[in-house]
Amino acid sequence: MIRAEPKSRLRRRLLVAAGASAGALVVGGWLFYSPRDRLRPPAALLAGGDPALTAWIRIGADGVVRVQVPRQEMGQGITTALPMLAAEELDCPMSQVSFEQAPVDAVYANATMLADAVPFRPDDRGWLAEVARLTQYRFAELLGVQATGGSTGTRDAWLVMRHAGAAARAMLVAAAARRWGVDAAACRTESGRVKAGDKSVGYGELAREAAAMPIPRRVELRDPASFRLIGTPQPRLDAGVKCDGSAQFGCDVRLPGQRYAAIAQCPVFGGRLKSADLDAARRGPGVVAALALPPTSTTPAAVAVVADGWWRAQSALEAAKVEWDGGAHAALDSARLRQSYLELLEKNGRVYEEIGDAERVLGGSARIVQATYEVPYLAHAAMEPMNATALVKDGRCEVWSGNQAPTLVKWFAAKVAGVPSDAVAVHTPFLGGGFGRRAEMDAVTQAAQIAAALPGVPVQLVWSREEDVGHDVYRPMAAARLRCALDDRGAIAAWHHRIVGQSCTQGLTARLLPAAASDLMKDKTVAEGAFDLAYAMPNRRVEHVLAHEPVPVGYWRSVGHSYNAYFVECFLDEAARAAGTDPLEYRRAMLAGAPRHLAVLDAVARLAGWGRPLEAPSGARAGRGVALAESFHSIVAQVAEVELDGGGALRVRRVCCAIDCGRAVNPDIVVAQMQSGVVFGLSAALYGEISLEAGRVRQSNFHDYPVLRMPECPRIDVEIVDSGWEHLGGVGEPGTPPIAPAVANALLAITGKPVRRLPIADWLSVSR
Repeated sequence: MIRAEPKSRLRRRLLVAAGASAGALVVGGWLFYSPRDRLRPPAALLAGGDPALTAWIRIGADGVVRVQVPRQEMGQGITTALPMLAAEELDCPMSQVSFEQAPVDAVYANATMLADAVPFRPDDRGWLAEVARLTQYRFAELLGVQATGGSTGTRDAWLVMRHAGAAARAMLVAAAARRWGVDAAACRTESGRVKAGDKSVGYGELAREAAAMPIPRRVELRDPASFRLIGTPQPRLDAGVKCDGSAQFGCDVRLPGQRYAAIAQCPVFGGRLKSADLDAARRGPGVVAALALPPTSTTPAAVAVVADGWWRAQSALEAAKVEWDGGAHAALDSARLRQSYLELLEKNGRVYEEIGDAERVLGGSARIVQATYEVPYLAHAAMEPMNATALVKDGRCEVWSGNQAPTLVKWFAAKVAGVPSDAVAVHTPFLGGGFGRRAEMDAVTQAAQIAAALPGVPVQLVWSREEDVGHDVYRPMAAARLRCALDDRGAIAAWHHRIVGQSCTQGLTARLLPAAASDLMKDKTVAEGAFDLAYAMPNRRVEHVLAHEPVPVGYWRSVGHSYNAYFVECFLDEAARAAGTDPLEYRRAMLAGAPRHLAVLDAVARLAGWGRPLEAPSGARAGRGVALAESFHSIVAQVAEVELDGGGALRVRRVCCAIDCGRAVNPDIVVAQMQSGVVFGLSAALYGEISLEAGRVRQSNFHDYPVLRMPECPRIDVEIVDSGWEHLGGVGEPGTPPIAPAVANALLAITGKPVRRLPIADWLSVSR
């Protein structure tokens, strides 16, 4: 929905749009920028191997269509979804399709990810928002960064991958027509073959001739009504190698003469190395080198030891007796941070949304509901610890790293190794968990630093779990104060939401491009899920107070939605309780103008049996909680069914989830990603907390930073809602935001006590 705006706010938005557009304007302006040709194969794809018909498709003589996938597979199924798009238009069965990791080239830039970052509501289709999005998109094409994140992998590829498939099909038809001396219009395709009358030839036999044909610029895409693959469950193309153990992750890389590095990094943010007995480390068995690594914009001060085995390197590192100088932040602790955030809640913040006059209505209302919520820092805790392998030799550098941004890997490895970026080769194996963590360049930078000190020797750096937990780029700690005024019917007449926290975008920018880091521009991620609600409220104000802490923060699965959904949806249940209304019906009443959201909410209510009594064992109590969140252009609602036994122990026994993601390319992947998002978010909601003491992270491993174990995992039922909406929404992240508030709201229903601070395990220990 688009709302009229006062002139003062329109001026502010013009400034925001101008700032967001500045990069593109500096290089010539998007009005004069010619979009990148995304079909022409890059030189790296033409260097050898099977013929390349477009930048996205190679076909071998065996008839296998090898789809180039420029996004990184970290469990989200991108190496199946993208080939499905190409195969649909190419008219070949999935049994003839495989995937290859695309080379690093600007043609594979993820422009959608940057376009999504403009600080406008996703449903804002006004000219200003559209100009800002287009400008960012064109700038991203020009910049050419190949990256995976923001649930944009399939959305960015939706048209280009289909165009690539349709163009390749036209080239194959043209090649067959020329071979047979017939008009192309007389030819048709079917299951990986071109046919004309009684003539038939497989794609593999035509591939080289077809690759010599000009790439057509205009092709006709299939009518969605005739899709045969898109929208159907298809087996994952990466399943086989992951089941038989042949899949290669970053830690699996093995090269001739490879050596292994262990690392110790300064445990206090911004601290420095005080002393280390590197000679003692060098005397360790199998040790090749021991060196101190200076801090960079992406890495803290560190000491690394290289040996012929990782455990030998780690043991020698311990012998170095490293001592650190904590510096200015050696007294940093969570209690002080928490108090400072509560104080910041008293200050006005930058406004992200203003409808009507919330302050005036709140000031004149006799029925006020108010609550303060808090969430801690969170680690990514990917199962595969951070790692990278690097080789610097003869003026070149090679890097093997499970990463989410291979273009950045090239840039940062080149800088550290002292070679041009075009002299860096990047190999991206599977990622053993990403969640935003592997968009960071710390491990890559360190591996290249170490390899540059040992030219000709491939070095694999693997962080210990303790280093991983203690040196993450954390999901920000945040606090929020919400106030609402209820009218005489109990409906929300005014809503005020103030958030305090750090900026992930500012943090990442400071690490990757320090000169560009600034408080000037709005960061959409700090208020997403708060300033873009579908609920109808006549007066609403949403603002954010930017905190500056030495704790490094970064993108964490679902980013700001992960905590703003918790704030909003828990507060809605408190408002419904104050109004004496069922929380589901309370939400329904505010969604009359949002039919997609309402349909998803109704679907999850049916799936969960909302309103029906729940059974519980003797001495236990059971309840349901509901939450709704739109993120990454998808709408997800969840109902958590929770049980508390007589001793206060909690069990989440069932989660029902409904999603409208527009067109579901592969329904099986959508379901799997919703289940994955629930488990990831439930781990954080129940247990997740990174706390600080004496400038150091207290947690170190899974014993004190637990994740959900298999016996704790609830039954998860998923329903995909078909709204007829043709656009694609993301699925990698939207399953995470609703689960924490759904569980918290179930506990409110059971106990009458709101859960205003996470993790829930702490709340349980206090409320018993």
